Amino acid sequence: MPTDFRSLAELCETLESTKKRKVMTEKVASFLKAIDPREIEPAVLMTLGRILPRWDQRVLEVSWVTLLKTINKITESEVNSFSRAVTETGDPGDAVRLLFRKQKLRKQSVLFTSQLTILKAHELFQAVIQTSGEGSREKKERLLYTLLSMATPLEAKYITRILMRDMRIGFQEGSMELAVAKAFEISVDLVREATMFSGDVAEIAGLARTKGRKGLQNVRLMLLRPVKPMLAQVTPSPRDALKEHGGETAFEQKLDGARIQIHKSGKLVKIFSRRLTDVTESLPEVVELTQKEIHEDNILLEGEVIAVGKNGNPLPFQHLMRRFGRVREVEQARLDVPIKLFLFDILLVNEEVLIKEPTSVRRKKLEETAGSIPIVKQMVTKNAEIANKFLREALEEGHEGLMAKRLDASYTPGMRGKGWLKIKPTMEPLDLVIVAAEYGYGRRQGWLSDYYLAAREIKTGKLLTVGKTFKGLTDAEIKDITHRLKQLTVKKEGHPVIVQPRIVVETIYNEIQESTRYKSGMALRFARISRIRHDKDLDEVDTIEKVKEIYEKQFARKARYH
Repeated sequence: MPTDFRSLAELCETLESTKKRKVMTEKVASFLKAIDPREIEPAVLMTLGRILPRWDQRVLEVSWVTLLKTINKITESEVNSFSRAVTETGDPGDAVRLLFRKQKLRKQSVLFTSQLTILKAHELFQAVIQTSGEGSREKKERLLYTLLSMATPLEAKYITRILMRDMRIGFQEGSMELAVAKAFEISVDLVREATMFSGDVAEIAGLARTKGRKGLQNVRLMLLRPVKPMLAQVTPSPRDALKEHGGETAFEQKLDGARIQIHKSGKLVKIFSRRLTDVTESLPEVVELTQKEIHEDNILLEGEVIAVGKNGNPLPFQHLMRRFGRVREVEQARLDVPIKLFLFDILLVNEEVLIKEPTSVRRKKLEETAGSIPIVKQMVTKNAEIANKFLREALEEGHEGLMAKRLDASYTPGMRGKGWLKIKPTMEPLDLVIVAAEYGYGRRQGWLSDYYLAAREIKTGKLLTVGKTFKGLTDAEIKDITHRLKQLTVKKEGHPVIVQPRIVVETIYNEIQESTRYKSGMALRFARISRIRHDKDLDEVDTIEKVKEIYEKQFARKARYH
């Protein structure tokens, strides 16, 4: 029997009010065990606030205006009702639920629609995604109207959050992997490994339900499907890295560029960004270089693309981002912003999967297959002074710092372990998301140029403000970000303008202080945006817990001086 979407909404509501991670995992596991196998994958996706697997490059393309128009039509609300509801509840999902409760719904939405099921909701979401071409906006509106007309107030709350890709229930992919393992009695390590290979936990959940342990054991790395990148922890210095690794370490220059995956199958080349987005069309010279220099039929490489000036030196990261995602006037952009590719890892060559091989073996294999494509400069040493000299050279060449890689470390997609350590000579920046903005004054009048920056609280999943800044962006960037924020606006009443949390920015600051001004209890002092992280999405925003951890370390250092 089909499972009502109401059951999924009730699960999400329970998760939002639950604080203990173990209890949350158990509830999700029980839910997955109880539903039909066909419902597993869509249920997992929607619980995580998604409609498609991570590797699927299609987009929803539903504007906030379209959603608002549909909600007002269904609830017969006044134009400003939603803004008032957001002010009252503090959350667009809760605001929609409130409107559905308060307003008299159209008769046909109550009397003449069937029960909304998990599969029906997923089917309608898919239909919205597949709608394109002439008249697509009107078709999308009709589909959203159908979906929301079938929804109860609670269901409408979570449909809205899914559409906004912000569930606010504090249940992320790592927890979902635990729930899948528990539900189908499979080791969490196997679930995680299969998820790394497939690129999405929802697909693995469905496979675990239908094929069990053997099904997951047969999941392999697949060319032309992006793999989650291995992540690095931060360490203060080469000496600390050597101490952590306990001996000889491979130090590599950390370039100020954009990380990419290059998949080559025969003559076909696909390039994916750090966020697993297809950027092949934006980087034709990388495609051409790969086809010319890589002679293996099947290969998966990792590299860094940097923008370079006339003298060949690296340009700031912002210049490079003018190339990513561009599908028009690419040839002119190619002339305006020349790029250079550096390779640093290899995960597959022909039929040989290399991710479980140590760093040293993968490096040697990379050198054998890279042709004339430059490889990131590396030095292997156990001497801290030599490593420090290498760090200074990297900084003098305009790079960010160093990566320290343990020689025997395997490649762990999507995992942040100590096999890779990141060394940057400044206080660790934070990746934060803009949740609100204010219009500037004087020269910046008419521009949204004062930004409220938020980190995510792990327990609740809520985004909490930790600072405000108007510094760091160029006039051109402010104009561009103003245009984007206007499209993301949720509420315009008063100050500030509340926006959907979509734009991630790397933020630097002098120090972190305790503060009663923000609910987070933390505030960044002299915050400044160092760059817009087009390559990161909401899932990669830093946490309040990390902000507090940096604060504690900073406080401990101060204590030693006084």
